[in-house]
Amino acid sequence: MVYPHISTSADLLKSTVRLDELFPFLMEQGTASAAIVNTKLYGILPFWEACHKAGIHGVVGLSTFIEFEEQEYPVVLYAQTNQGYKNLLKISSALSTRDKTALPESWLKAYRGGLLCVVPNKTEWTLTDRGEVFKFIKAVFGEQCFGGIERPGGERMAEEDGFAAQCVQHNMRIMATQESRYMQEADAFAFEVASAIGQGLKMNDDQRKRPEHTKAYVPSGEEFISWFSSNPEWLEETKKMLASCQVSIPMNQQLLPVYPLPENTDRKAHIWELCQKGLKERVPEVTEAYTERLQYELSVISNMGYIDYFLIVADFMKFARDNGILTGPGRGSSASSLVAYSLQITDVDPLEHGLLFERFLNPERVTLPDIDIDFADHRRHEVVEYVAGKYGDVRTAQIITFGTLSAKAVARDTARVFGFEAEELDAISKMIPSRIGTTLRSALKESSALNDWIVQKEERKSWFKTALKLEGLPRHASTHAAGVILSPTPLVEQVPIEKGSEGIFITQWPMGELEAVGLLKMDFLGLRNLTILEQIRKLVYLDTKKRIDYRKLPLDDDKTYALLAAMDTTGIFQLESDGMRRALQQIRPTAFGDIVAVNALFRPGPMEFIPLYARRKHKQERVDYVHPILEPILSETYGVIVYQEQIMQIAARMAGFSLGEADLLRRAVSKKKREILDEERLHFTSGAMAKGFTEEAATEVYNLIVRFADYGFPKSHAVAYSMISYQLAYMKTHYAVYFYAAILANSAGNAEKTQQLLQEIKDKNIGLLPPSVQRSFHSYSVEEGRIRVGLNSVKGVPGSAVKVLLEARKEGPFSSMFDIAERISAIHFTRKAFEPLIKAGALDDFGLDRAVLLASLDSAIKHAELVKPNEEPGLFDEMGSSFMKPKYARASTIPENLKLDFEKEVLGFYLSTHPIAREKEQRGKNYAEMRSLKNVQDRQPVAVLGMVEEVKRIRTKKGDAMAFVNLQDETGLASVTLFPKEYAKYNALLEPHAVLEVQGTVENRNHKISIICKSIEQ
Repeated sequence: MVYPHISTSADLLKSTVRLDELFPFLMEQGTASAAIVNTKLYGILPFWEACHKAGIHGVVGLSTFIEFEEQEYPVVLYAQTNQGYKNLLKISSALSTRDKTALPESWLKAYRGGLLCVVPNKTEWTLTDRGEVFKFIKAVFGEQCFGGIERPGGERMAEEDGFAAQCVQHNMRIMATQESRYMQEADAFAFEVASAIGQGLKMNDDQRKRPEHTKAYVPSGEEFISWFSSNPEWLEETKKMLASCQVSIPMNQQLLPVYPLPENTDRKAHIWELCQKGLKERVPEVTEAYTERLQYELSVISNMGYIDYFLIVADFMKFARDNGILTGPGRGSSASSLVAYSLQITDVDPLEHGLLFERFLNPERVTLPDIDIDFADHRRHEVVEYVAGKYGDVRTAQIITFGTLSAKAVARDTARVFGFEAEELDAISKMIPSRIGTTLRSALKESSALNDWIVQKEERKSWFKTALKLEGLPRHASTHAAGVILSPTPLVEQVPIEKGSEGIFITQWPMGELEAVGLLKMDFLGLRNLTILEQIRKLVYLDTKKRIDYRKLPLDDDKTYALLAAMDTTGIFQLESDGMRRALQQIRPTAFGDIVAVNALFRPGPMEFIPLYARRKHKQERVDYVHPILEPILSETYGVIVYQEQIMQIAARMAGFSLGEADLLRRAVSKKKREILDEERLHFTSGAMAKGFTEEAATEVYNLIVRFADYGFPKSHAVAYSMISYQLAYMKTHYAVYFYAAILANSAGNAEKTQQLLQEIKDKNIGLLPPSVQRSFHSYSVEEGRIRVGLNSVKGVPGSAVKVLLEARKEGPFSSMFDIAERISAIHFTRKAFEPLIKAGALDDFGLDRAVLLASLDSAIKHAELVKPNEEPGLFDEMGSSFMKPKYARASTIPENLKLDFEKEVLGFYLSTHPIAREKEQRGKNYAEMRSLKNVQDRQPVAVLGMVEEVKRIRTKKGDAMAFVNLQDETGLASVTLFPKEYAKYNALLEPHAVLEVQGTVENRNHKISIICKSIEQ
């Protein structure tokens, strides 16, 4: 049995054939050959791999169109030889990068080598006389041109005889074919729905492209043979054609890019020179230990053939530095490399921090190096563009990723195609959780409501059944957030590409497939915390002209460690969570190593050792070692194994392993496979005994390694990321105003985080100034030691209006609201832009009450329309228009409460003062602050005053009504629980924005705080 045309689900929504269903069926049919035929080269490698495993002869095809006399005709091109396969890569890439749907005559002739062409008996080839195009295609492909006849479900097409006659007339062999787009005949409807989702049209839409028939399934051998029983010779032709396609897709090559150097340059000598020079700049005194390590690392890098790779990374890192783009200190295991440190790829000195090169590159386990680089996220694309510019856009690409139809997505997409109403779509969204790992079946098990809803209507049953069939199919392609591919030759020789964003190509294959071929992936990651550090640095420079070099910050600053021990870590990378704050409070860091350790330990599992680490650090408990040989290795972590590097050092020191072998041991032991554990135990104990240790001591230490293998964290990663944590903590300690300005800018849109930051700013007596048309910039800025709110923080104001306003201000300050109106034109001076600005206090500089400004807004808008209707030079520009400025309207002073409500509406927070703070002053009572409740013991009585943010009313299992209320004061939010008895009493008071005094007891469970209500007063 042979299958000449299987379209797989990798061809986005053009097929529902999944490989895990297809291959068991193909094997059952005793398949000899199978061809994948998609409209792009998506999904080729997984298909190829599956054929190989199943012992089936795999063939690669591409379904496309040819251009002839301004018309398009469908064809299927098959790779008959390796040259043909390479030409398919080029054809698919050319069509996808140039947005063409058909191959022009010139392309067809250029790329025809090694290809077979099958002309299908589709409408385009059977309408009227197609003699000329048959003649053309035959002339291009000669003997390698076939006519392909389909008989779906055994039915002959009306035009079959005419088509066959044309093939005979043009001396083209005929083969039997069957375009398979779904597994079984019963899947035809689900396929049609998938196709409609792909087209973005409803099933009943007249514009929808419908399938030609409902028999595009994968037939059994018997069926296929019976369909062509009148022409068995066509089946033979199909077998021969597929058997003649002999392609080998080269895998696991080492396609490493080449760094451009002048001819005859000795690459080894060149990198050695660069490293020596770089090391002298970074290390005050280069000892023998540094020189030896550098020589060793370079010999490994050179033997593995990775010199060019390091030169390339060093080069684009230099570009980033030269252009003021902040880069991370390192990520993952690359921070273990002294070569990387010397070339300024990383900022971590591996000798100072005891990092092992073998954790990064192990000479005993050859793998591609993996240097991931973090950049300030808003400038990452500049580095990618630089790389594409330097190495050529044909050798550089970003990586494709495929989004699949998750449970919620498939349910909504299918419902939309079915024509469900908007409220039904909303109901579906609410009944199916967005949780990762949710499937339609698990959602149905979880929710009786979903089950009840489905069984109400036949159409809903059909909807759910269809959605189940489509769940998990690839839906759309997008660009991988970080991965970039660099190739030594044009990419199209190895992998198909398509048009990407930002003018850089993307590959048609995802990451795993590219690595399988042997292409090198580099991760250019955007890290928001680097953007924050860059913004802090910029704000400091703008205000003080002082340039901060983060690499030169002292790592022994006592004030910074005091800030961490005081749990003052809002806005500090990796140290913000409540759990992490508690860990810092226990450990009370006094050195950089403590931050590294807490970052490595704060994970499920090793977390249990934090109290032990803390007790031993503070000399409340003696440090014990299983064996004295462990002391020099584990003393830095008080006898606790925290890092993978420590496991490697123990194996090297006690059992005589090389560090390469020790890395293999670490990997093997963490897999926890019984036979591997026993094998390695023997290896370890015999090595230790050979070094004079007893079997008992070796066994005890090996057991320790096994226990901690899962817990061990790469120290290189922990050190590098702790650098960012430390830098942010240092800036918060010594440059708090600039720190908060940058963090506020990055928390825009997150009301809870903004509230938390504003409270801290208030506690630290840092002034917060309102937005101002005279003084504010786009974002938060620093002004005389205080933070000025940026104009972009005002909700609803178009970015274009802010831009024009700031541009106009460069010519001098504004004298009035009318002056702004005539300087920025009626296009930008609109109610939408200026009403929120007035409410936020951004025009208070003119010395008028906000009520006056709001009352005068209409006349200012009319003034703009008269004096400067658009941005062209106006009639009154020369006159300065001073003679016709309107007067401000009269209005009574805006009430304080309304002023505060307006601020909350347009800024998301109360700027002048919080209404609850004012209310507390007026009441003159003592209330607990919401933020301090986490320090109150369980069941303690408490009184709070707050404003109702949200009320959630529910019924108990007995059917009684109760409620959960979110109450906010000036320090934060608290949850108040009203059980049925209290709810019955106070329900009428639970209105949004109501100010309530609540008496109750604190419930402090698993660090979740709520107040159990006893009484409420207004």
